[in-house]
Amino acid sequence: MSRLESIDVVRLRWFVAVAQELHFARAAKALHISRQKLSHTVIDLENELGTKLFVPGAQPTRLTDEGRELLEQADEIIARAESAVRQQAEAPAVLRVGFVPGVTVTKWTRIWAERYPGTPLEVIALPQAEQEAALREGRVDLCFVRLPIDREGMSAIPLYREVPVVVVQKEHPLSVFDDVRMDDLADEHLQDTSDVDAVAGVLELVAAAGGAAIVPHSLARLHHRRDLVYRTMLGVSDTEIALAWPADHTTEAVEDFIGVVRGRSERSSRAPARADTNEPRKKPSAKKTGGRPAPAKNKPARRRGR
Repeated sequence: MSRLESIDVVRLRWFVAVAQELHFARAAKALHISRQKLSHTVIDLENELGTKLFVPGAQPTRLTDEGRELLEQADEIIARAESAVRQQAEAPAVLRVGFVPGVTVTKWTRIWAERYPGTPLEVIALPQAEQEAALREGRVDLCFVRLPIDREGMSAIPLYREVPVVVVQKEHPLSVFDDVRMDDLADEHLQDTSDVDAVAGVLELVAAAGGAAIVPHSLARLHHRRDLVYRTMLGVSDTEIALAWPADHTTEAVEDFIGVVRGRSERSSRAPARADTNEPRKKPSAKKTGGRPAPAKNKPARRRGR
C-alpha cells in the first residue's frame, strides 16, 4: 500500500473540497463543518505527508506542486476506497455457529450448504466454558450448548439428551457389564470430570492410574482410546444439548438455521422459532441420545449379583 492510499478517506475528501474551491470558508460550508476544523485537518494531512499542500499565506488560496499532484491522484484513491466499501456491504453475511465438545454438526452444515449456498456458514469449535460468553459477546450467532446456561436474554431449543457413561481401563472387572450403577463404583476412585473441557486429560489419567470417570457418552466417543472402555451409567442424570442464541438477535438467517436443525423441509414455510416449547416432545431415539454402548465382544454381558 502506498503512503497516499493509507490516508484516511474522509480527510482526503476534505482536502479535495478545499483544492477545488480554493477557499477554506466556502469548502467548510459545503462540508457542513467549521473552518477551524477543516484548517486543522489540512495541517494534520500536511504533517503526515511531510509536505505543504497549499502555499502558506497565499491570497487567494493556491495549491503547491505537491498539492496539485495529490489532487490528481485523490479521485482514484477515493473511488477505490468507495468500491471496497460497496463490495464489503454487498458480500453475503456469514452465519457463525459455535459448538461445544461432543456435538457433531456435520449433518446440519451439509444441509445448510445445499439449501443456502449464498450464505456462508462459519463453524466454530468452542470450549464449553466459553459457550455462553461467545453468544453474549457476539462471537457466534448461535451455539450448540450443553445445558444448563443462564437463560436471561437467551433463547434455547433443547435438541437431545446424552446418556452418561463410566470409563474404565479395558481389563477392569466392570468392562464385562452391560450397564453400571453408582453402587458398583463404591470402591472405585472417581476422577473429577466437572471440567468438561479437561475430559481428555482425565481419561489419560484413568488409562495410566486407574479409577473411573463418568462423562457424557459423546465425550467418551470423542476421546476414545483402545486401552479404555465405557459402559452406560444407570441412576445418573443425563446431560442435554440445546441450540441457543441471543433472543434479540433472531435474524432471518438464524431462523433458517433453526429450521435446518429442527428438520424443517426446504419447501415448508418458516414459523417463528420458539424456545423451550411446552409441547410434548417425542422420546429421543437411542441414536439421537448417543445410544447405549454395546456390550464387549466375546464377553458375557451380566449384572453383578445383589
